[in-house]
Amino acid sequence: MTTFQTLPAPATAAELSLWPASATEPRPGALTVGGVPLTDIADRFGTPVYVLDEAEVRDRCRTYRNAFPDAEILYAAKAFLCRAMAHWTAEEGLGLDVCSAGELELAVTTGFPPDRIVLHGNAKSPRDLDTALRLGVGRIVIDSPSEVPRLAAAVGPGSRQKVMVRVVPGISAGGHEKIRTGTDGQKFGLSITDGYAQHAIARILDQPQLHLTGLHCHLGSQITSVRPYLVAVRRLVGLMTRLYEQHGLVLPELDLGGGHGIAYRTGEQSLDLTALARKVRTELADACTAAGLPVPRLIIEPGRAIVGPAGVAVYHVLSVKHTGDHVFVAVDGGMSDNPRPALYGVRYAPRLIGRPGTAERARVTVVGRHCEAGDVLAADVELPADVHPGDLLAVPVAGAYHLSMASGYNLVGRPPVAAVRDGLARLLVRRESIEDIRSRDVGL
Repeated sequence: MTTFQTLPAPATAAELSLWPASATEPRPGALTVGGVPLTDIADRFGTPVYVLDEAEVRDRCRTYRNAFPDAEILYAAKAFLCRAMAHWTAEEGLGLDVCSAGELELAVTTGFPPDRIVLHGNAKSPRDLDTALRLGVGRIVIDSPSEVPRLAAAVGPGSRQKVMVRVVPGISAGGHEKIRTGTDGQKFGLSITDGYAQHAIARILDQPQLHLTGLHCHLGSQITSVRPYLVAVRRLVGLMTRLYEQHGLVLPELDLGGGHGIAYRTGEQSLDLTALARKVRTELADACTAAGLPVPRLIIEPGRAIVGPAGVAVYHVLSVKHTGDHVFVAVDGGMSDNPRPALYGVRYAPRLIGRPGTAERARVTVVGRHCEAGDVLAADVELPADVHPGDLLAVPVAGAYHLSMASGYNLVGRPPVAAVRDGLARLLVRRESIEDIRSRDVGL
């Protein structure tokens, strides 16, 4: 039996806390971001559409710089990258971490300084490495022993490339098993426990073309506790101590990666950035003092925590279907523009926009338009019971790992991205058209 309750209108402060700081609701249903009504965005650019609050992105970049004034902050481009995003982060003084030649070339051709870019990847292609060397990337993170001779050969005699080594500290952290990367037995990094990290480092030291600047680790994603980072600091400083004892090596950099958790629904926990910065600095200083080592420069790689809360997805409702005790609200997007619910069960809090929605609330499941039973955007959420085709739904915290993971499934085309700021909206990434899709199909 479907249950109902009264719908609060306008949105409560708790509900608006999920939205960019610029979000306001001057009257019930009339939600604005960056001074622009979301209904205007839908009318102008069509749906589905992604809205990115430029001021929110910039403010979050500054928050990281203020929290870690002596650290190097690298924006993790895999969360979402376009030319405007690269431009904003560069202007705010952040570096960039990229995972492919494509991300690297887009950033550099936009004007991002290549020496402020770090290249990651557990299986870098020859093109990835060649592009990184050609463009003069700042550092390359070595992820496997086989990369050492390949990279040294690609650098060639007479040149030198700065590198780091991604180590696995043996720490389980993250919101889902599929996004935990600090443990042994997964594809990333080199284990401290079995000695592969130490072996790779010894090989790097034998290569005059490679200049080892530090250690790198990434524990996972959606981490909401400070403790795993403190354990990682202790274990990495322990490895640095052994490297000093064995090789006389003093490394000037320590990269703790990112994975900082954010709230997707009201009441969810996010990582306390102030506490993280304070405790990590203290732990690093204490561990290095105890080991008799100088304190290395800290590097942090936030991605989701910068762009996730700055993004909003807007959809049109296409159909409402009652099946037994279930109500399915189908929208004009789905897993092709946001695969995260299907991949690892992420839950969102969509809401009706464009009209007051004064009807009682009903529990519904918001689904996409694709031919998969797992194409569910938001399971068991509350919407006005009179939701109907033509309504608009907006999903907050949609800036990270939506379009960056989008696919061409069912050939529906990827949505556009519009930026908002100071009451103005502009297109950053246009909608993928059927002409775009057809032009790639060159054979019969």
